[in-house]
Amino acid sequence: MSENWKPSTRLVHAGTRRSQYNEVSEAIFLTQGFVYARAEDAEARFQHLGADEYIYARYGNPTVRMFEDRIAALEGAEDAFATASGMAAVNGALFSALKAGDHVVAARALFGSCLYICETLLRRFGVEVTFVDGTDIAAWRAAVRPQTRVFFLEAISNPTLEVIDIAAVARVAHEAGALLMVDNVFATPVFQRTLTLGADVVIYSATKHIDGQGRCLGGVVLGSQAFIRKTLEPYLKHTGGALSPFNAWVLLKGMETLALRCNAEAATALALAETLNGHPALARVLYPFSPTHPQYALAQRQMSAGGTVLSLDLKGGKAAAFRFLNALKIITISNNLGDTKSIITHPATTTHQRLSPEQRGVLGIGDGLVRLSVGLEDPSDLTRDITDALAVA
Repeated sequence: MSENWKPSTRLVHAGTRRSQYNEVSEAIFLTQGFVYARAEDAEARFQHLGADEYIYARYGNPTVRMFEDRIAALEGAEDAFATASGMAAVNGALFSALKAGDHVVAARALFGSCLYICETLLRRFGVEVTFVDGTDIAAWRAAVRPQTRVFFLEAISNPTLEVIDIAAVARVAHEAGALLMVDNVFATPVFQRTLTLGADVVIYSATKHIDGQGRCLGGVVLGSQAFIRKTLEPYLKHTGGALSPFNAWVLLKGMETLALRCNAEAATALALAETLNGHPALARVLYPFSPTHPQYALAQRQMSAGGTVLSLDLKGGKAAAFRFLNALKIITISNNLGDTKSIITHPATTTHQRLSPEQRGVLGIGDGLVRLSVGLEDPSDLTRDITDALAVA
């Protein structure tokens, strides 16, 4: 039935499991384990786990499974596995698919923790990683080796909002016999159908838009049933990155309003980008659906909206950026994104502070750059808050 449902309907109803009480809101199964009527039943379940049977919460849980089924239905994926955080999802996807001697090609514009996994942890365990300019398709092709097993990228990079041609990169990856893994947080499952563009594995920090209200951590990996159950699940269930049932329930509640929130936030983000382009205090305004964005045409082709995040580059560097941040009255300084509250951060001193100035320079993360995650406040209030603070900066 759900195959014919529109995305907004799937966000409310897909994956629902009701107990014998036929509750309206999804039930929270706060249990570590499950009981068996007879010893023979326990033996049988450990030998073959049925479609709606459970052994231990680290392996699976009915509330968590509702979340996995719902996000898979929205994404158009065969299956999904939920994790304790977005970085647990990134770690699980990469480590479960790789072994010593393998090679990864990754976009160089990655979130700081993703860079740490690729630069430090994978290499520590004998996996070679080559970083490329994600927008240069020839660079992806030139980096391929016989040992290349995975391509990894952020669909929209954090925080410079670089947009990568997923279909083109997917063709190069598949020609090389490699999997394409895409962190799709900034594009969101509302605005981009990443699997239909050619990605094999899609990763989300559910902490961001899926919760969307700053309440809990969570992550999810989506892909083919073979990858999720044969490659990813054995790694995650034995290493312990399981999503809590309570957090799964919070994420289910967040999904009910995901499309409404993301569409409203993206509309405000676009309006802000249009208003702020050309402001004398700003060297540049970065937003994928702004005509001044370097990959504007690509973003229009891949996405239905430009996302909820824009970045502003203040001409006065760090001093001007800090004056601007400290002058804001509505927008909150924090390092999360995808919230109903508008949140702003200075990447060079927070999320990307571990990178050298040279590395940040290559990525376009200058001392004047700030990342703004747009919330649900009135657009006119946000415009006034930003323009007043820019006057101070």
